[in-house]
Amino acid sequence: MSDMVESTALSALQKKDLLHRLARIEGQLRGVQKLIAQAATPSDCDAVAQQMAAARKALDRSFVQLLTSTMQTQSANARDLAEAQASASKLAAMLDKFA
Repeated sequence: MSDMVESTALSALQKKDLLHRLARIEGQLRGVQKLIAQAATPSDCDAVAQQMAAARKALDRSFVQLLTSTMQTQSANARDLAEAQASASKLAAMLDKFA
């Protein structure tokens, strides 16, 4: 991992947590690749599908964690109510766009 930059979007602890989650997902995906390479029977395909679903769910949870962390950090760092509302509107738009 590269050095983390100071940020008003996410705290260092939030970044560390997200990066840890993504590293675990990366490991899951490597395992899926290995399962696919070694798949020989229909039941092997079931195992691949199960692992893919687990990785997808973990990635979805990471996405929610990203939004939640960003919301917490940006609202805590807002100078006033108007800035907090503007930040919430941006995050709502991001949620609508990507979720």
